[in-house]
Amino acid sequence: MPAIRQWMTCLSLMILFCGHGGLYSQSNAAADTPIQRSDKLPATTPWDLAKLSEPPAMEWIEAEGPIRALFYAGEAYRGKPTRVFAYYATPGSLAGDPTLDRNLPAMVLIHGGGGTAFREWAELWAKRGYAALAMDLAGSRPVEGTNAHAGENRVRLDDGGPAQGDDEKFGSIDSEPTEQWSYHAVAAAIRAHSLIRSFPEVDAQRTAVTGISWGGYLTCIVAGLDDRFKAAVPVYGCGFLQDNSAWLGRFAQLTPEQRDRWVTLWDPSQYLPAVSMPILFVNGTNDFAYPLDSYQRSFNLVPGEKQLRVTVNLPHGHQAGWAPVEIGRFVDQNLTKGAPLPVVGEPQIADGKVTMPITSSQTLKAAALHFTTDEKPINMREWKSVPGKVDAKQVVTDAPPENATAWFLTVTDEQDGVISSHIMLRPAK
Repeated sequence: MPAIRQWMTCLSLMILFCGHGGLYSQSNAAADTPIQRSDKLPATTPWDLAKLSEPPAMEWIEAEGPIRALFYAGEAYRGKPTRVFAYYATPGSLAGDPTLDRNLPAMVLIHGGGGTAFREWAELWAKRGYAALAMDLAGSRPVEGTNAHAGENRVRLDDGGPAQGDDEKFGSIDSEPTEQWSYHAVAAAIRAHSLIRSFPEVDAQRTAVTGISWGGYLTCIVAGLDDRFKAAVPVYGCGFLQDNSAWLGRFAQLTPEQRDRWVTLWDPSQYLPAVSMPILFVNGTNDFAYPLDSYQRSFNLVPGEKQLRVTVNLPHGHQAGWAPVEIGRFVDQNLTKGAPLPVVGEPQIADGKVTMPITSSQTLKAAALHFTTDEKPINMREWKSVPGKVDAKQVVTDAPPENATAWFLTVTDEQDGVISSHIMLRPAK
């Protein structure tokens, strides 16, 4: 009888999804753990986390070769079912050797505004020893054989979810939450996680997420919702967009009621207090979209284990955003017991010097003080860097000038991993 019930269950799933492009479901017993909803999430959280915990129906478009392609089921949009396009890669798919794919750690890769599913991003993580899934969150798919970074090299899916333009992100704020981009993008990222956890070659207990720009914004939300991840790395993206970000002009066009609704539903500040896994925030001093004051406030909301990596004048972009070595290092230390990044304490100023305690298993090779005395908007200031001294226990540098408007310290280990202190910001006058 158990065998008959199992056969009937499989038949039911086939019937359920045969009308949607041949989508099917697969399961992995190790992936059955549902999301545990944090009591720190607001009551207004619109997603059905129990439903999103289940692996979505999927179909392979390309099931062979180094980089595979697939569709998986998304949330209904305008009353119709949707599909999400994604690339998938593993160490075994790259090598043409499926025996390499056993108990793999896994990555969910969330692109930013103007982006799509990127083959090379999935390949990058597969080369690092991970199963990796990179999805499109704009209801489209890239045109094979073209440069996916160019917006014209995408094709709209007939059954895709919302696009990622201004109308979908802000102009639809009076619509039902389920008809808005942030709802669909977050759901698609969590569905991707549930899917990759269900693959037999994946260790469902070792998964992480990273996202770039709007993908970093989404990572902040997803990390607060989906406690099954063991690490998260938002790059550029953060919360408090209504207070300082590239979209202040857009918020000014909303009524107070619309602005409050957007913040309540979609700003990461609502979800960061619920983050339970280790998280690394990566940004630059002069990011045009996500400035350091909003970034530091977002960092402060996370109650648990967290680290910060800030670079003077880090370029903004997908390739620049996935390049920092600290991303792979941080994920490795939490999923594969790789060499951990340095852990820094609070800087203290005394007698014209700044000291900062450090814990590191690696030899430390450099330290620096970074400061600005500009009064301009924070992401338009000029920064100066002064080298400091470092030993096994602390950093020592000259104190920043009294008229510094912002400053922070960095330490670099022998594997070129850079970790920053908190950003010290002079209060606005």
